[in-house]
Amino acid sequence: MIKIVITGGPCAGKTTGLTWIHNHLSRMGYTVLFVPETATELISGGVAPWTCGTNLDYQKCQLRLQNEKEEIFEQAAATMKNDRIVIVCDRGFMDNKAYMTDEEFEQAAAFIGKNPVELRDSYDAVFHLVTAAKGAEEYYTKANNEARYETVEQAAALDDKLIAAWTGHPHLRVIDNSTDFEEKMKKLINEIILFLGEPDPIEIERKYLIEYPDLEWLQSNPLCRSVEIVQTYLKAPEGEEYRVRRRGENGHYTYMETVKSMEKGPKRVQIERRLDKEHYLELLEEADPARRPLVKTRYYLTYEKQYFEIDVYPFWDHQAIVEIELSDENQTVNFPPEIKVIREVTEEEEFRNASLALNH
Repeated sequence: MIKIVITGGPCAGKTTGLTWIHNHLSRMGYTVLFVPETATELISGGVAPWTCGTNLDYQKCQLRLQNEKEEIFEQAAATMKNDRIVIVCDRGFMDNKAYMTDEEFEQAAAFIGKNPVELRDSYDAVFHLVTAAKGAEEYYTKANNEARYETVEQAAALDDKLIAAWTGHPHLRVIDNSTDFEEKMKKLINEIILFLGEPDPIEIERKYLIEYPDLEWLQSNPLCRSVEIVQTYLKAPEGEEYRVRRRGENGHYTYMETVKSMEKGPKRVQIERRLDKEHYLELLEEADPARRPLVKTRYYLTYEKQYFEIDVYPFWDHQAIVEIELSDENQTVNFPPEIKVIREVTEEEEFRNASLALNH
């Protein structure tokens, strides 16, 4: 069971995108379930930030309803016979964060017994469609959604806030308006199919050695979010790599197991699954004694619709590693001017995490 989010600014093409997703994935043999957008349901029914006591009162209602809807869809999916099920959420928990302060969002999350990291990382992937108000202004309209009230300027600003709210998720993709609308939808479908690993779970990843980044600049950037990662390598057959990872922030963590094949070049066959804390601790007993747990701070940075992962290690004070996943081997990588690239190290064994765990 895979759960993904389709999000984006106002008038970004979500409604059409959901139809494309249903048509394409159904033809590929998936059962596709859709969780409707909660904000539109509530606002259309008279429950809105301006009708409730406070905005926080409204956001608590929205988070609670979102949580219950997703749990019901997951419960229903668990009873279905098809072993290829995708739950598609029309917006997710972090969309609420764009309308609140960090403190308010923590309060709203606590109201349903969750924390922000738990909510963000409860989805397997997030696909953000950029509002028509950024790059396709002539197509921006309020006519197709009675809950939409933003001007072009407000829609563009909200789009940035939504990207910032989801930044930090391990698999965020941003689909912009650099093409016509049909091509935009094709890019969305292509990104989803790549994520699902059709026909094989291949990731195309490039890795670069960079000068030690300006941490103050990263921490002050609204489109950047840091997480703490502890990566432990397990005993594995030759030619494969097993690892478990704890990632999170402020004492809140999620857990993942990854199996990778050891291919050359930017392509890797990779399979991941979520773990609960108990299973994670059990797997730690199978740790490879030759490798130390690898501790790092990862900065997720969105820049020009690209999603960079900047890894800062405690044993380096002069350099760091940047990784980026691509949808095409020939895709151009555009670095922020603040990132000083030394060279690409995708195929250099010494800069693989497994090697760093062995040598540091």
